[in-house]
Amino acid sequence: MAVDRYDVLVIGGGPGGYVAAIRAAQLGLKTACVERWIGKDGQPALGGTCLNVGCIPSKALLESSEQYHRARHGLAAHGITVGEVAIDPAAMVARKDGIVRQFTGGIGGLFRKNGVTWLKGSGRLVGEGKVEVAGTDGAAQTVSAEHIIIATGSRPTPLLVAPLDGVRIVDSAGALDFTDVPARLGIIGAGVIGLELGSVWARLGSAVTLLEAMPEFLPVADRAIAALAHKELTGQGLQIRLGARVTAAALAGDGVTVDFEDAKGAQQAAFDRLIVAVGRQPVTDRLGLDAVGIAPDERGFIPVDGQFRTSAAGVYAIGDVVRGPMLAHRASEDGIAVAEGIAGQHCHVDYGTIPWIIYTWPEIAWVGRTEQALKAEGVPYTVGTFPFQANGRARAMEAAQGQVKLLAHAETDRVLGVHIIGPHASELIAEAVVAMEFCASAEDLARIVHAHPTLSEALHEAALAAHKRAIHI
Repeated sequence: MAVDRYDVLVIGGGPGGYVAAIRAAQLGLKTACVERWIGKDGQPALGGTCLNVGCIPSKALLESSEQYHRARHGLAAHGITVGEVAIDPAAMVARKDGIVRQFTGGIGGLFRKNGVTWLKGSGRLVGEGKVEVAGTDGAAQTVSAEHIIIATGSRPTPLLVAPLDGVRIVDSAGALDFTDVPARLGIIGAGVIGLELGSVWARLGSAVTLLEAMPEFLPVADRAIAALAHKELTGQGLQIRLGARVTAAALAGDGVTVDFEDAKGAQQAAFDRLIVAVGRQPVTDRLGLDAVGIAPDERGFIPVDGQFRTSAAGVYAIGDVVRGPMLAHRASEDGIAVAEGIAGQHCHVDYGTIPWIIYTWPEIAWVGRTEQALKAEGVPYTVGTFPFQANGRARAMEAAQGQVKLLAHAETDRVLGVHIIGPHASELIAEAVVAMEFCASAEDLARIVHAHPTLSEALHEAALAAHKRAIHI
């Protein structure tokens, strides 16, 4: 039996894998992508975690919950009076599922447009240049490729003391499918995922408690921005308990009991539902890495060089399975870079200018260095801040919480980091990313004319403030 042969074979159809496959095909390479995901409708689906149970569905629910909260609490200030506002969680989930189907189906259309072959199933390395594909239909085949890209992504990290039952105790995926609003919702982990899911259900009426083992809130963020975020989110009703190490979780009647330890000693809390959101881990098991001599590190990540090459000739790895931030947009850029590298073009991703975003309200976004990192490294810097309270567009939106914080090198004035908490921070951060990619100075941003009235003026004023020239504070 003849073995199908490709120039490029991608294992994984998430935001890293499907982008790598499309770009490789655009560059004239015969390309296939192996993806095993089965959607809620029981059919094979592309898009991986991000499109099926991550970025897209969570943002859909965040938007729905935000609209509900605004209708109940945010319209009176605009002189708008509405009657009783009702909620239908099942309809919200159905809307979310519809958006997911549109996008996952859209990737299939992009594959057809670009000539990418979708091999529905699981891929396993079985030798140099060879991958065994166990099809979702039960059939198996072996295909060969000159270049193999591993892009299998990540899965939620399990917590042994809080085993999932899929109904009362769930992971981040299960938390997207609640069809009723739990009166008491517990979340283990107050990171990005925990805060976003907590925001969804708190807006819909849940009493939300987040149990975070770390003693510091959002340690990856700038300390000033994290402090503002903590104040805003707790003000919205989220109970965030830091230094709370969960020791046990068990079903109890129609709910869940959670034992944890904090500075006060042993504690216990009762919830109707519990979400385990303690991070993610790379999916590198059952890939047959040993068949080609690849040894993951102690955390399961695959070591690669600057061109995403593994220790095995012709095998590459990108996205969540390698070092770096576990972010969908980072994985996509990895995918483009590795495909272009295989085609003989330049292969590079600047990890120093990858934006981070937390889609709470207000949103939190940052790029580059934090003030605490610059202090620790002894880098001389200047700080410019500007509050959204003084921004006309934010005030008109009734969304004036937060600020922009800009860090620039004290000697060269080069922008080293920008940190935002405020309305649409996820969109505003893009200007900072562009500025840093072009090695802009705070003076450059200060000299650029920003339209008025816009939220982006807050970044302009923060750049002015770095040289004590801010006009509106």
